[in-house]
Amino acid sequence: MSTFVLAAPIAGKSKEAEIKRINKELANIRSKFKGDKALDGYSKKKYVCKLLFIFLLGHDIDFGHMEAVNLLSSNKYTEKQIGYLFISVLVNSNSELIRLINNAIKNDLASRNPTFMCLALHCIANVGSREMAEAFASEIPRILVAGDTMDSVKQSAALCLLRLYKTSPDLVPMGEWTSRVVHLLNDQHMGVVTAAVSLITCLCKKNPDDFKTCVSLAVSRLSRIVSSASTDLQDYTYYFVPAPWLSVKLLRLLQCYPPPEDAAVKGRLVECLETVLNKAQEPPKSKKVQHSNAKNAILFEAISLIIHYDSEPNLLVRACNQLGQFLQHRETNLRYLALESMCTLASSEFSHEAVKTHIETVINALKVRGVGPLRGQERKGLDVRAGGGAWMSGYSLEREVVAILAEKYAVDYSWYVDTILNLIRIAGDYVSEEVWYRVIQIVINRDDVQGYAAKTVFEALQAPACHENMVKVGGYILGEFGNLIAGDPRSSPLVQFNLLHSKFHLCSVATRALLLSTYIKFINLFPETKATIQEVLRSDSQIRNADVELQQRAVEYLKLSSIASTDVLATVLEEMPPFPERESSILAKLKKKKGPGAGSELDDGKKEPGAEINGGMEPSASTAVRYLSLVSPHPSCSLQSTPSPSADLLGLRAAPPASLAAPTSAGNLLVDVFSDSPAAAPAPCRFVCKNNGVLFENQLLQIGVKSEFRQNLGRMYLFYGNKTSVQFQSFTPTAVDPLVEGGAQVQQVLNIECLSDFTLAPLINIKFRYGGTLQNITLKLPITLNKFFQATEMQSQDFFQRWKQLSLPQQESQKIFKANHPMDPEVTKAKLLGFGSALLDKVDPNPDNFVGAGIIQTKSLQVGCLLRLEPNAQAQMYRLTLRTSKEAVSRHLCELLSEQF
Repeated sequence: MSTFVLAAPIAGKSKEAEIKRINKELANIRSKFKGDKALDGYSKKKYVCKLLFIFLLGHDIDFGHMEAVNLLSSNKYTEKQIGYLFISVLVNSNSELIRLINNAIKNDLASRNPTFMCLALHCIANVGSREMAEAFASEIPRILVAGDTMDSVKQSAALCLLRLYKTSPDLVPMGEWTSRVVHLLNDQHMGVVTAAVSLITCLCKKNPDDFKTCVSLAVSRLSRIVSSASTDLQDYTYYFVPAPWLSVKLLRLLQCYPPPEDAAVKGRLVECLETVLNKAQEPPKSKKVQHSNAKNAILFEAISLIIHYDSEPNLLVRACNQLGQFLQHRETNLRYLALESMCTLASSEFSHEAVKTHIETVINALKVRGVGPLRGQERKGLDVRAGGGAWMSGYSLEREVVAILAEKYAVDYSWYVDTILNLIRIAGDYVSEEVWYRVIQIVINRDDVQGYAAKTVFEALQAPACHENMVKVGGYILGEFGNLIAGDPRSSPLVQFNLLHSKFHLCSVATRALLLSTYIKFINLFPETKATIQEVLRSDSQIRNADVELQQRAVEYLKLSSIASTDVLATVLEEMPPFPERESSILAKLKKKKGPGAGSELDDGKKEPGAEINGGMEPSASTAVRYLSLVSPHPSCSLQSTPSPSADLLGLRAAPPASLAAPTSAGNLLVDVFSDSPAAAPAPCRFVCKNNGVLFENQLLQIGVKSEFRQNLGRMYLFYGNKTSVQFQSFTPTAVDPLVEGGAQVQQVLNIECLSDFTLAPLINIKFRYGGTLQNITLKLPITLNKFFQATEMQSQDFFQRWKQLSLPQQESQKIFKANHPMDPEVTKAKLLGFGSALLDKVDPNPDNFVGAGIIQTKSLQVGCLLRLEPNAQAQMYRLTLRTSKEAVSRHLCELLSEQF
């Protein structure tokens, strides 16, 4: 064995040599196992151990499992140990050997040999499968509370039961043992107590009443530890700190319950906490970092318990003062932990005044240079200041710094929106124009936060006293993205308008002008509000306003809404395109105000991925990684779900499409110039000539889509809107949270690649629970072959030359059909352009005909395509002719396009 262990790494200097040596050894072991001569226990152990080593080197092992199971019946510790180790590492829960393994484990548990029992318990905990829980969940508690069980076995049994409870809580029965396990807190063996505390803490979170007697026992044990000297518990003293891990576990266990009702127990606990706070003031007994870490771990957990109880003013003030000292510590992690605790402490009425005394220290902590956790520290400092809103308004000098930090260190866009809106709400008079300009810019540029921003600002506007800056932000965001929350009756279009208009007479001229622009945007987003808004614009207070700007806007908007067609109105009032990425104007202003280098303390350090909301950095993929349930009926279309809309599959990051419109949330609110009744046609058919719209809608759910394509690649955004006020649970298709709140919207991004020509659209399956009932919806995604059309400009001579080359019968597909919609030349032109081909002017001798050309781009090949559409207005008929180099492509494209007219 030792020779092989040494030889394998030497051979591993090259991959080929290592594989050769490993294969040779595997062949030898296989021959030994299959040989006629029975192997003794030592040989089995040796070869199984080699297999385990080979597996740990990264090679697959597909034999030797039965030999490892045979080792479990050995009476020798080393052989049994290797057998259990092999099973713990290589045997999965679905193995056919599980029954044999369970029998061997039962024999060892019944043997009363503490060593064998511990090995068996370790194996159960390591595998932790549901089958193991079914077999042993009732046996292990009996072993744990038995009076004759050895301490080492009790410790292993407690941890094993904890593992099974975490994996299969429904299989662990509650019974008489629950009251007896609490008394393990009085056990003389500290290892047993430590394991028991971990188990009880987990169990009491689900069944607190069954374990409430643990409070007095935990306080008693904690008191003995805290009052003991480091020499009293020598085996469990860590750098002069008695039993730090057990102390922390006991303090966390006490946080699962309210303050003790028994005065004696409560008094003893207060004494413990005071002792912990007093020891924090004592000089350190060692200069080692391990000593301070252990000491501070107990202190922070004690402070968390004090904050949890929130009933001892004296302790709360002392805890606040102790945290204030940590805020000035040179260690960054301590400052972060102190700020985190101060965030919670700021909301307590008893410590409010004490927290206020440390505000200058908090501000200084925001400005201290650092790396890594300092970014989190600055967010925590911002939380502390926002949490103490009553004293926050006195520090107007820091408004812009707060806004910069909120932007720079936010990795969650919803957190950023919440923070800035909270800043405007609390201290609106001190917030400069640049602050709300910046939040608008960031919301416009980030699709994944637009729905949340609309919902949040709508709720903020409902406050009786609303600052004018909040009205500005609300007017702009609802004008652009109010459609994303319109599916909820509580935020219907008319409710949104009435809410904004109720603030109109209280605002300045500039804000009123902005609101008038919002009103005209509403007419485009919500046609049902047109009459109400026109009545407002037509009123004397608007068209005869003394202010020229307001009067001009009212007159122009009224005229625009009256005479413009739906198409023109949609074009003029389309969604704002993304802003170009640039430096925050707030930061630029601050640098200008404080001179060169003033922003260094805000700009220093390397930017981490996802550290900025709007500075070109992308959010971390780890924030939202889940899998999409997709069924592709055709292998030619490859789809991949991605958690970030910023994935630069198409190289489009530098120039995002301005025309992409967010899906609506109520009715048929998306402007649809391609269809009179989009709900009447199948989803893929409705999206042949357009990329945006409502894919699916029923009384519960609305799915909006917007997409972009370039050559053989594409990106599709799916928006799932909950139209109800009830939460959707177990929502499967999205790469975001599986819970969709009532009235909320979540987004998913699909990256698409066309591998070859195809005819069937991929399917998407959406599953969720509404009111306890499983909803299952399967839809065709609006991905058709023409989406990968690249328009091609051609001269008349080149077109007819290529047309003649494609003259074989199988290369042409022609269809004569009756018009299903009014034959409007402009609409026909728009549909052909939406189909993807280039329209060639002055090619066809008949000016009423339409001629187009393009290339279908796939990964495997390119297919040239020429088309000719001949309308006959008198007969209300069309003749469509399509020629390509592939028969299937010609036929499919002809079918797709003919259905659009």
